Amino acid sequence: MKATEIRKGKVLVYKDTPYKVMEFQHVTPGKGNAVVQTKMRNLLNGTQTDVRFNSSETVEEADVFSFKATYLYSDNTGYHFMNADNYEQLLLSEELLGDGKYYLQDQMEVSITTYNDDPIGVELPQTVILTVAETEPELKGATASNSPKPATTDTGLQLTVPPFVKEGERIVVNTESGTYMTRAD
Repeated sequence: MKATEIRKGKVLVYKDTPYKVMEFQHVTPGKGNAVVQTKMRNLLNGTQTDVRFNSSETVEEADVFSFKATYLYSDNTGYHFMNADNYEQLLLSEELLGDGKYYLQDQMEVSITTYNDDPIGVELPQTVILTVAETEPELKGATASNSPKPATTDTGLQLTVPPFVKEGERIVVNTESGTYMTRAD
C-alpha cells in the first residue's frame, strides 16, 4: 500500500518486524515532497519509534490475525489459553504477557494477536475487578483527600489506592495504566 494510506491502528512490516501505527501525520512542506510522519510500536518488544515515509513510498501491511481466547490456568511452563474458535490450547510465556499476568482471572476472555502464526500480543479487557490482599489499615480521621497508600492485590499487582480501601475489598483496576479506578459493587 502507499504510505499516504497509513492510518492509526494499521500494522506494518518495517525492517522485517511488525509495527502498529500509534499516530500519523501527513506533512506537506513548502518545498520538496510530502511525507508521512508516524509514531509506531514494535509488536515484538514494545519499543516505540518515529519513522518518516516518503509519500510515494510503498509500505507492506503486516499479516496479523487476532482471535478470541479464554484464559485457563498458569503453571511453571507458562500461561494456558484456549482458542474460542477451534478449542486448541495455546501456551504463552510470562515475557509475552508482561504486566498483563497481574490481570488474568479464570475463564477471562482475551484477544490474542499472531504474526506468522506466532503469538505476539494479548489484549485484555479495559478494566478488571481484583481483591486487595494487603494494604495498610485506615487511619482514624483520614479523609479521601489524604494521599493514597500502597496495596497489593490477590494477583500480585502493586498499586496505590485511596486511604479508605481495606484488605479484602474488591476494586476496579484499569488494565492499561494499572491504576485504581473505584470500588467494585
